[in-house]
Amino acid sequence: MAPRGLSWISVSLLIFMASSSFIAARSARAPKTADPTNGFTAVSLDESNFALQRPFDEASGARYSFDGTVRKLWVLSSDKPHARQSHTSPRTEIRMEGYDYSSGVWQFEGHGYVPSGTNGVSIMQVFGAGETATTLMLHVYDGALRYYDRQLVEDDVYDRWFRLNVVHDVRASTLTVYIDGKQKLHVHGRGGDSHYFKFGVYAQNHASRRMESRWKGVRILKKD
Repeated sequence: MAPRGLSWISVSLLIFMASSSFIAARSARAPKTADPTNGFTAVSLDESNFALQRPFDEASGARYSFDGTVRKLWVLSSDKPHARQSHTSPRTEIRMEGYDYSSGVWQFEGHGYVPSGTNGVSIMQVFGAGETATTLMLHVYDGALRYYDRQLVEDDVYDRWFRLNVVHDVRASTLTVYIDGKQKLHVHGRGGDSHYFKFGVYAQNHASRRMESRWKGVRILKKD
């Protein structure tokens, strides 16, 4: 029974208030995930830093659009390379110019979107390495984002916006990938004397007929 002088409503209210205080205290003690951009400073970017690479026989508007907020890049598996003398696979990518780096700790940030049906494609890369062309590539296979065609980085990326942060520590030769602020991958680098960031669509093995990715809020940051 309720203590003398207290109604059942009063007792229930006291229990509710005590439970709420306990939950609030636990939340205050819970560790918070640090933002991956903490300790970094964004560099200054304008449109001259966003250099488009597209099939050499296509006009830029045939494979790329930018409405001032969202950059949409697409390519067909039957398209030509980005340069007449190139023998690489079809791509429509943006190469971030003006901030090539060979030392320090650098970060790429962007919000990406991959429509369902896009498959067998690289959507972001850190270019430059010792024995190979790239130090990191993020591929999409069957809706999953992977480190090259290997480790799973994030499942089910189709048809949703996700925040991507890639941190490259040149001296330590490490790369760390965050999705929506959470660390998803930490791998060793591949050497190389110069690096830069790229994003878009670049056909890989088992590419779909049409490949597309969309991007907004792209930034480059450097460790303070």
